[in-house]
Amino acid sequence: LYFSAQEGILFFYHIKSLQYEMKICAEILQPISNLIFSPDYTILLLITDQGTVYTYKPAHSGEAVKLLDACSSCFLAADFLTPGNKYCVSVTISGEVQVWLLEDATCLSKLNLYIEVCVT
Repeated sequence: LYFSAQEGILFFYHIKSLQYEMKICAEILQPISNLIFSPDYTILLLITDQGTVYTYKPAHSGEAVKLLDACSSCFLAADFLTPGNKYCVSVTISGEVQVWLLEDATCLSKLNLYIEVCVT
């Protein structure tokens, strides 16, 4: 079980029978608003309240890596494009939809909706 705290800490609970172990996986020092696993569960996207997107690879137990930084408009949501986990799609508050290559955060495509977006 992965979850985040308001302080921007990603936790992992390993639950087995009536026993559990808690581990701190990553600290990004920004409140995390969303966690999304890739279809094959090898990558976890972390989206912060400030609109920055990080990747975390549970099998490697490393640090969260900043993938996309909020520049002119905060990233509101992101998800993987399936099948596979090579690409993700994001949307900003200003309504810009972007497709990204996860390997090096290359923006492959953009579409402006020309409307402010919100999540409900």
